[in-house]
Amino acid sequence: MSGVSLRYLRRIGADRPAAPDAEALRRLHLSHLRAVPFENLSIHLGEEIVLQDGPLLEKIVGARRGGFCYELNGAFAVLLRALGYEVALLSARVFGPDGIGIPYDHLALRVRTPTGPWLADVGFGRHSHYPLRLDSREDQADPGGVFRIEETDEGDLDVLRDGVPQYRVEQRPRALGDFEVGCWWNRTSPRSHFTRSLVCSRLTETGRVTLSGRTLLVTGADGAREERELGAAEVLSAYRSHFGITLDREPVVTTFTGNEQKET
Repeated sequence: MSGVSLRYLRRIGADRPAAPDAEALRRLHLSHLRAVPFENLSIHLGEEIVLQDGPLLEKIVGARRGGFCYELNGAFAVLLRALGYEVALLSARVFGPDGIGIPYDHLALRVRTPTGPWLADVGFGRHSHYPLRLDSREDQADPGGVFRIEETDEGDLDVLRDGVPQYRVEQRPRALGDFEVGCWWNRTSPRSHFTRSLVCSRLTETGRVTLSGRTLLVTGADGAREERELGAAEVLSAYRSHFGITLDREPVVTTFTGNEQKET
């Protein structure tokens, strides 16, 4: 096991599992969600997003940052493989108000264990806390909701939370480089919600904490919500205290129009 993998485990506050089994996967999945935020700050800070193992690990482990699906699940796959798991990258299309998204809109993981295959996803923001049994078509209760996986006529899998479709997963394994086009679209298109919003969110032991622009939202285990607007002087401190992210300037939403960008 490499030094990077050991540092990755320390990053998420997890011990090295004795075996690559389902129970260890559950612990790693939850630890990752609680330690590494889902965030799109790079898009609005003008930072390059490189879909290669080295740069992903350097960002998440070395720089102690977060990322969106391609980065989070891409890096998590590297860790899981180093721990002995068989991992496949799966392409998914996200359901939204305007229908289903583009190909390679989302990256999720199929992880095989001695007891069967699992859908692991630490890069979808609010989602399941634990991996979902990929070969089950029954309801799966999770702290994040009641999930269900249904087969489509084309052989894909729809993932539903509380009866609402979240995304459609293809079952054919993909390479990380295959997601370049989806990543490029999501970080540049004016139709992408990632270019139109700013978010940093992390699961906590009692709920979730989210910083969207200057709006800080803390949700408790009982569903109680505390929301407040931060002053300009509080934003960088909030990134540090709630997410462990140290920035030298405040990210601001960028409006993308063709090849031009402007701050709003």
